[in-house]
Amino acid sequence: MTTLPPRLPWIKSGLFWRTFFLLGFLLVLSMGTWVASFRVVERGPMAQQFAAQLVSVVTITRAALTHSAPESRRELLFDLASNEGIRIYPLEATDRIEPPLDSALMPNLQMSVRAKLGNDTKFASMVNDIPGFWISFKIEDDDEYWLMLERNRFERVSGLQWLGWATLVLVMSLMGAAFISRLINQPLARLAFAAKSMARGEPPPPLPETGPVEVREANGSFNQMVMDLERVDSDRAFILAGISHDLRTPLARMQLELEMANLTEQERNGMQSDIQQMDAIIGQFLDYAKPADSAGFIPINLTPMLAEAAQEAGRLPAMHVSVDLDEDVSVNGNATELQRVINNLLENARRYGRSEGSGIADVEISCHRSGSEILVEIADHGPGVPEDDRERLLHPFTQLDTARGQANGAGLGLAIVNRVIKRHGGRLRLKNRESGGLIVSIVLPLASA
Repeated sequence: MTTLPPRLPWIKSGLFWRTFFLLGFLLVLSMGTWVASFRVVERGPMAQQFAAQLVSVVTITRAALTHSAPESRRELLFDLASNEGIRIYPLEATDRIEPPLDSALMPNLQMSVRAKLGNDTKFASMVNDIPGFWISFKIEDDDEYWLMLERNRFERVSGLQWLGWATLVLVMSLMGAAFISRLINQPLARLAFAAKSMARGEPPPPLPETGPVEVREANGSFNQMVMDLERVDSDRAFILAGISHDLRTPLARMQLELEMANLTEQERNGMQSDIQQMDAIIGQFLDYAKPADSAGFIPINLTPMLAEAAQEAGRLPAMHVSVDLDEDVSVNGNATELQRVINNLLENARRYGRSEGSGIADVEISCHRSGSEILVEIADHGPGVPEDDRERLLHPFTQLDTARGQANGAGLGLAIVNRVIKRHGGRLRLKNRESGGLIVSIVLPLASA
């Protein structure tokens, strides 16, 4: 069987974040690739453009100096400096020269300019402590000058500017990715919320049947399913009411006829036991098939309920119950259902949790807070339950082989308990004690203030 690769930690998060991160990663990768490609591709044309501008400026300046009268050169140099930002200085052997700044364009720029102006053309970023873009040229063979331009005329966009623009575009792209992710995942979030509401036994609001075809079909199917389930629940409640009347009425007549019949005490007790067992089985069926309804849940203090149940169970023969309870432990729920859960578990402990030596069911009940939950444990000192059978016991119509001979039900006790606990937003667990016996653990959320 093929094993799936482990998922990254963030993949476990919601679909919105998964879509957002995937879109964001794609945008960042695309922008990075585009910027890198653009900067590589632009070098050649930009270097040629800068070189052509430099050659034009040098050629025009040299021609102007060559053809101007000596007495008007000072005025020409002043006009070039004030109007064009071009300064001309004589090139001296004692000039302090710093090489041009290292950049990706400079090698191509120097090569193109020297191809036009000569290989002896010099470049500098600073001459005699004056910063600028310096390039040498000759008017005559022995008459050499510096032409200085403002550095910003030939500077590319700085990396900081690129970073600022890229950040702005990235933020806008991520905002768009978040909007797209929300637009895509909102129908799924609504569907998930409605499904959770159904799992809690609450009727979900109808989903809007708008948007793309797939969303409309999914929401329409879900709404139809909710209506069908409500109709099934309504029909089931009606059928259960009929079953309760139609089955228990004959049992009541049988009980009456039994009392009036001329039978021995042993025969009467046996038949009464059979009728009681049939009535208990019908009650279990009705309890298990009862529709879930959490709308009427109210805060219930479990402490007095557990204490009262322990006191009543302790009066039964061959049973001893001890308690360890926190005070004022409240949950949201139905008091009748929770009372039935406690009674079922105590009855199971009385039947199947007796110690081998004494034959007495020694049961311990504890109830404690644990963060935002409460933990209720009912433990006995019986033989326990094999590990392979613990999960199976929570299914309906399931009993251990050792219990079938003495059972008075249909194997629905723990199934009813498990269903009621789930209806109350809790969890039911079975585990064996190290010293022998079974621990039934119930975890329920604390009642909200």
